[in-house]
Formats: sequence, C-alpha cells, structure tokens
Amino acid sequence: MKLAFIGLGTMGYPMAGHLAKNHAMTVYNRTLSKAEQWVKEHCHQLADNAKTAAVEADIVLTCVGNDDDLRAVVLGEDGLIDSLKSGAILVDHSTVSADISRILAALLAERGIGFMDAPVSGGQQGAINGQLSIMCGADESVFNQVQPILQAYGKTITHMGAVGSGQLTKMVNQICVAGLLQGLAEGIHFAQQAGIDVEKALNVISHGAASSWQMVNRYPTMLANHYEHGFAVDWMRKDLAICLAEAEHNGAQLAVTQLVNQFYAEIQQLGGGRWDTSSLLLRLQKQQTN
Repeated sequence: MKLAFIGLGTMGYPMAGHLAKNHAMTVYNRTLSKAEQWVKEHCHQLADNAKTAAVEADIVLTCVGNDDDLRAVVLGEDGLIDSLKSGAILVDHSTVSADISRILAALLAERGIGFMDAPVSGGQQGAINGQLSIMCGADESVFNQVQPILQAYGKTITHMGAVGSGQLTKMVNQICVAGLLQGLAEGIHFAQQAGIDVEKALNVISHGAASSWQMVNRYPTMLANHYEHGFAVDWMRKDLAICLAEAEHNGAQLAVTQLVNQFYAEIQQLGGGRWDTSSLLLRLQKQQTN
C-alpha cells in the first residue's frame, strides 16, 4: 500500500510516523524544514508539493489547518485533484466544515476517487501514543478500505455515516470540550476564592461524577499556571466558529458555546492565542485582580 501524508503539524507529524512503520510513504508539508526532519527520522520520500506527493498513492491523508488550507491542497495550483489516480482515496484528518468535505467528495467522485472526512480527538499526546479517537464520514465501502490503515494511530475508529458526518461529530466534541473547560475553570476559581486546598479538592472530585479527561489531564497544569502546551486558543476559536456557523444552519441552540467563544476572544486580546484552551482559568484570575 502506497500512502501520501500532507500536513506534518503537531498532529500530522506523529500520525505519519506511525504509518511509516508499515507502508511506503511520501510526505509533503508547507514548512519544508518539518518535512525534511520527518524524512530524516523515518527514511521515506519527500515531495515538493501536494500534487507530486499524490501521484502514486493509493491513499492520501491530509491534516491541515482550515477550509482554505484544505481547498488549496486539493484544488489549488499544485493541488492533488489532478494527480490522484482513479480508485484512490483521500482521507482528511483536518477539522473543517462539513460543507467543504461534501464539496470535495463530490468533485473527487467525478474522477472515480473516494473521500472520507476523518477528524480526530485526543490531542498531541494521543497522536504520539497512537491513541486517537477518529470520527469518519464516508460511504461504507470507503470506510472499510481505510479502517485498517487508521488502526496505526486510532484507538477508536467509528463510521458515523455519509461524508460530512465525521466533521459534525467533531463539532459535538468541541462543543462539549468548551463547556467542560469553562466549568473546570470556574470550579478551580471558586475553590481558590473559598480558600480550600484546591489540589486536594480536584483530586477527590476527579474520582467521582465530575470527572472528565479535561479535569484529569488539565487541572495540574492549570494549578501550575502552565499554558504553553496543548491545543491552542486560536485553533479552538476556529473550531467553535465552525460549530456556531453549522448551528445557524441546523437551528441548534449553543448559548454556552457562544459565551465560551467570547471568553476565548478575550484571552486572545490578552495575547494568549497560542495558550492552551485551559487558559480560561487565567482569564478569571486576571479579572479578579483588576
């Protein structure tokens, strides 16, 4: 199986590394130095652009930033749409809108090329450890072909339905995460203001009904005032904008999501666009001191 991987960022870099253990790989990244470093580590092929990366590939996997990035990779001047062979499959791990997924799937289908939107959850550590949750939108036949490949870094690989369903599921994920993080930030802030042992309080409740991945993995770094890690506020705002736009279309009421999105905008104004999303606590603490 010949694979191409396009987008060697925080998530894509380790994901491509897992695939390189068992498949012939060609990689491309907009920042050339990252691609060169990856090739140095894994001894596979480096392409000059997305188009050349996809020429011989049976499956191309992309992991880029947003709708515009994905559109450029597929449809741009050096896009892969003109080089993918009939019968190939494009698997997109980016977090983008369901609309762009459907548009690309239709264009590729005209050329006999399959498509699957497959956003992931689990963060950088999940990508490094090969323990990601992957939400897939595709025809069942496409999903069945790709699923064995994704087992290289997927802990849970779920077929959610037609193209776009994976992205809609990722929106649910981000909506839930945003609310959880704001609740966690408020809980820690309340404990600090109440004068109790915050670490002891979080330890005990993390073993009860209030527990979540965010609580278990983020409260120690939040208490340490450490936010130079993890999923950046800038990226969360991009994702929440996608959620809110989709909600306008389907009529969902996302009052808490809208509010937390505004809070993240305030963090950006504080210069925290690259801080971890758990920096919602820092916003509360700064308000307290003002």
